[in-house]
Amino acid sequence: MSTDTLTMADAGRALEKKGPPMSTDTLTVIDNRTGKSYEITITDGAIKASDLRKLKTNPGDYGLMSYDPAFTNTASTKSAITYLDGDNGKLYYRGYPIEQLAEKSTHLETAYLILNGELPTVPQLEAWETAIKKHWFIHENIKHLIDCSSAQSALRRASTPSRPRSSIRRSGTSRSSG
Repeated sequence: MSTDTLTMADAGRALEKKGPPMSTDTLTVIDNRTGKSYEITITDGAIKASDLRKLKTNPGDYGLMSYDPAFTNTASTKSAITYLDGDNGKLYYRGYPIEQLAEKSTHLETAYLILNGELPTVPQLEAWETAIKKHWFIHENIKHLIDCSSAQSALRRASTPSRPRSSIRRSGTSRSSG
C-alpha cells in the first residue's frame, strides 16, 4: 500500500486521500567480488529481487539471487485492493481498516468497495443492491431438485435399520473374554 492514507468521510462516505505519494529512490550496491557499482530502484520502500540479477561475476553468470527461507522479508505481491500487516494485525481493503468496514458497512458496500475502488454513494448502493438481488433468487427447478434430494436422503435414513451401539467396533480391536 502506498503512503496515501484513505479514510472514510462520515457524510457521503467518500474516499479521501491524504499525504504525498511515496517517492522513488535508488540503492547503490558495490559488488566486492568485481568492484562494480550498481543502482537499484527503490519503489514504495522495496526493491525487486530480479534487479539483483544485474550483479554478475562474468557475462555467462545468471546473476545474484535473493534467499529468504521463511519469507520474513519478502513481499509476494503488490495490491491496490488489500494491504496486510500481519506483524501488527492490520488488514485494509482499499485503505479502510477491516474493523471499520465490519462496524460501519454492509457486506454489499464492502463488495462494491473492493470491485470499484470506493464506497458507494446512496444512489450507487441502491442500484448495486437491486442488481445483486436480481441474482439471489433460486430457480424453481433447482428448488425442486433440492427438495427431491432431501426427501430421498430422509427416506434412506428412515429405511436403514439402526444397529445397537455395542455392535460397532473399530477395525483391529477385539473383545477379550477373560
